[in-house]
Amino acid sequence: MTKRKQWIGLTLFVIVCLGAGGLGAIATTPEIDGWYKTITKPSWNPPDYVFGPVWSTLFFMMGIAAWLVWEQVGFRGAKLPLGLFGVQLVLNVGWSWIFFGLHQPGWAFVEIIILWLAILATTVEFFRRSRVAGSFMVPYLAWVSFAGVLNFAIWQLNR
Repeated sequence: MTKRKQWIGLTLFVIVCLGAGGLGAIATTPEIDGWYKTITKPSWNPPDYVFGPVWSTLFFMMGIAAWLVWEQVGFRGAKLPLGLFGVQLVLNVGWSWIFFGLHQPGWAFVEIIILWLAILATTVEFFRRSRVAGSFMVPYLAWVSFAGVLNFAIWQLNR
């Protein structure tokens, strides 16, 4: 694979991931100062300004991780890990629309459990192909673990 193709691939993977973040932000951003501000949150809820930089960093790292897997064997050789990656990316966007767009923390909690399982499966498959790619997914898995607990707490506090 040429250096040019590698750079184009990396750029596209990162753009796709940041684009997914952007799709989630369409549902999220208007609700930060709206609905989200009005609901009860646990005392350990991070300040709103933390979420944007954390998610941007995670989406960037996810793009690199997927690229590392693709770079080794291409799409055909990495159908399972990249397929799982696509599924978890769609689920990630879906969570934002369920939680923020539809104001449904209970259903969002159910969805985040499915998302977490998809991230775990993706991370395992990435580790099988590249330790670095798998390692790039671990902070994302950790953050979604935290987000799941936070989602559950918000759901319980606002029933």
